[in-house]
Amino acid sequence: MSDLASKSCSPRSGPALDRAAAERLLAQVPGWTLVPAGNEIQRAVKFRDHFAAMAFVNAVAWISHREDHHPDLRVGYNTVTVTYSTHSVGGLSENDFICAAKIDALGAL
Repeated sequence: MSDLASKSCSPRSGPALDRAAAERLLAQVPGWTLVPAGNEIQRAVKFRDHFAAMAFVNAVAWISHREDHHPDLRVGYNTVTVTYSTHSVGGLSENDFICAAKIDALGAL
């Protein structure tokens, strides 16, 4: 489990992470990408079927509820794309990377 996965999200305000800080945190969550604008991270995950994709969505929902930090989810037949940003800061915060690490710790990826 990464260091990030052992942390909890907290309310955020103030400036978003700059690109260099985001890239440092991104290195701790392999498989996630920084979108070109630098204000979101995302990961697309492919599953064997729709049921497995929906099980993953439910697990992400559980993490989101526990951390009170919610991603945008795009669900296809067997693919789920998870996108994180922190609206209160207008970009990325450590919370986005904490939740990404917790999703990675599910072991489904």
